[in-house]
This record gives sequence, structure tokens and C-alpha cells, in this order.
Amino acid sequence: MATVTKKKLIQNISTAKGLHPNDVRNVIQAFLDAMTETLSQGDRLEFRDFGVFEIVERKQKIGRNPKNASVPIVIPARKAVKFTPGKKMRKLIE
Repeated sequence: MATVTKKKLIQNISTAKGLHPNDVRNVIQAFLDAMTETLSQGDRLEFRDFGVFEIVERKQKIGRNPKNASVPIVIPARKAVKFTPGKKMRKLIE
């Protein structure tokens, strides 16, 4: 399994669509900035057949220090981004 970075993604799209890499980079960065801004406002992002990004509240829980398991550590409640894949993506992954 390989890791695809933003740079590699830009190169792939640029080559496939015959666009200049700077143009692709600007569009991808604007898209990521818009996603981040939307999620930070607490809104939900839904892309049909791809999936849904939403903010969820993770509850407070008790953790353990692996080096000293007798000492409980309180992990505070926090917000996190949750991704749920759409039908098309789920089928492709399976």
C-alpha cells in the first residue's frame, strides 16, 4: 500500500487532464481550504457516491498509561472529523 501525497495527486491530475500543475495545485488548495472552513463552522460536507465529512463529539474516557497501568488518565471530550464512505466508494474498496 502506497501513500499518495498532495504533490503526487497534483502530478497525476495534471498529466491526466493536460493542465498546468500550478493550476491544479491552486484548485486543490482552494478545495481543501473550503472544506476546512466549512467543517470548522460545524457544517457537514456531503459528496454523492464519495462520502460524508462531519464533526462529531468524542466523549470523555479513561485511558491507561502503558508503562504504569495502575494510573488512570482522563482523556477529555473533544471534537473530531468523521468520514463515512458513500455507496460507490464502499463497493470499490470491498
